[in-house]
Amino acid sequence: MRRLTALAFLAATALGSALQAPIASAQATPAGDRLERIRAAGAVRICIWPDYYGITFRNPKSGELSGIDETLSREFAKDLGVKPVYVDSSFANFVQDLIGDRCDVAMFGVGMLPERAAKVRFTQPYLRSDIWAVTTKTHPSVKSWDDIDKPGRVVAVQAGTFMEPVMKAALKNAELLSVKLPATRERELQAGRADVFMTDYAYSRRVVDNADWAKVMPPERPVHPLSYGYAVAPGDDAWLARLDRFVADVKKDGRLLSAARAFKLEPIVVLQ
Repeated sequence: MRRLTALAFLAATALGSALQAPIASAQATPAGDRLERIRAAGAVRICIWPDYYGITFRNPKSGELSGIDETLSREFAKDLGVKPVYVDSSFANFVQDLIGDRCDVAMFGVGMLPERAAKVRFTQPYLRSDIWAVTTKTHPSVKSWDDIDKPGRVVAVQAGTFMEPVMKAALKNAELLSVKLPATRERELQAGRADVFMTDYAYSRRVVDNADWAKVMPPERPVHPLSYGYAVAPGDDAWLARLDRFVADVKKDGRLLSAARAFKLEPIVVLQ
């Protein structure tokens, strides 16, 4: 675990340093007219990943969307005086969806990675999570974090998530398996094609609530804590400022904390 944590820390340090330059260089972006277009259309288009438990999760039976960002996105639309229109996306595709104007904003707990910040712009953070590991209760040899980075191990991550570059840099002995939709980490683990998969605090709640076969392993010490924000395409300072003001508002007026409590995400809320 010490080696894995140290390697992840070095990766985190490099990523964190790289994050500052893209944000600073974007400050001179001229304001656009997205906010005016949204108000004229009467709707704000919101990119979501509909399989993100506790964040933006669409119930496969009812089709109902729920989660902290479903709640907060509706609050944002209400503050703007428009209706929310949800656009299905993913961590692998949201940058292209924003730049291609498929949606106005990505609101689904987007990790603020430097490679993302080089292409899109982020609000201030509102959540922060480290990496959690999930294996099976019956796995013969994976009992703790110290058992993960070993020869012959297969560690699964969802393609496009922040765990992918972090674990790629950190793992020295285990094999990394990037799982692309519609395949899932859970299926790879249950099928025996992976020994463990990496996720965040929010998604780990899905495992706790729904998978009695799974063993969730919280980080024994910090691995790669990462802040989450909302993302927009570059080129419109006024739109980013309005979104950032919303984040500041919900931190102060209690809406963020209330939504987090409703979905058991209070431990990862960022209020400052």
